[in-house]
Amino acid sequence: MDLGLEDKVCVVTGSTRGIGLETARLLAEEGARVVTHGRGTTPPGVGEALHVAADFAEPGEPEHVVDATLGAFGRVDVLVNNLGVAYHTSFADVTDRQWDEMWQLNVMSYVRAIRAALPGMQERGVGSIVNVPSTAGKRPSTGMPNYSVTKAAVLSLSRLVADVYAKDGIRCNAVTPGPTTTDAWLGEGGLADQQGDREEVLAKVAAGRPLGRLAEPEEIAAVIAFLCSDRASFVTGAAWSVDGGTVPIII
Repeated sequence: MDLGLEDKVCVVTGSTRGIGLETARLLAEEGARVVTHGRGTTPPGVGEALHVAADFAEPGEPEHVVDATLGAFGRVDVLVNNLGVAYHTSFADVTDRQWDEMWQLNVMSYVRAIRAALPGMQERGVGSIVNVPSTAGKRPSTGMPNYSVTKAAVLSLSRLVADVYAKDGIRCNAVTPGPTTTDAWLGEGGLADQQGDREEVLAKVAAGRPLGRLAEPEEIAAVIAFLCSDRASFVTGAAWSVDGGTVPIII
């Protein structure tokens, strides 16, 4: 299926590993001119046209990535906000500083990147934004309280942008993954290690999905790429669960 992404300029934040990396790879395979982003200066090597280093915990850095893209290509057709941080803790133990740090990275980096990309999209009358929160934004994880709240905020942000800018030809959607086989879960000191015996934790997490396993990053990327594309031209304001059936549909 031709997704209609040939020569589209696509910015993918947090794209040096995991879901972001696979999204960048897939978009590049579809012929898009992909701009990758990470804290480091080394490009991921997935066919990207440009790599921009930036620390999105700092104000002005998301705008720097968008400005660098505009300088190189003159436009941003697609923005994928994928960046985020998660850790296991309890509600009572989260400090004010931790709340604020996670808010800045998981929410405000999205706000800043969207705000920077919108004027050009409005001028051209077309654009696609895909935000990547989490199923924890739909149904909070008691073991990740500040993460869950920030991801719920991203869902609200996605719907807000969709409603406000639909008249300008700009679509905004969200993809909510469940646990996925990335470093966030499987890396040393990651979410599996933080909750006890790694193998027992992963087995329990897998058993909690109706499909009985964690997602692969490329499975999430496939849905993101579709929502970026012309094939999803009548889809906006949606939150697509890619979680193996974890969060039920509410009718």
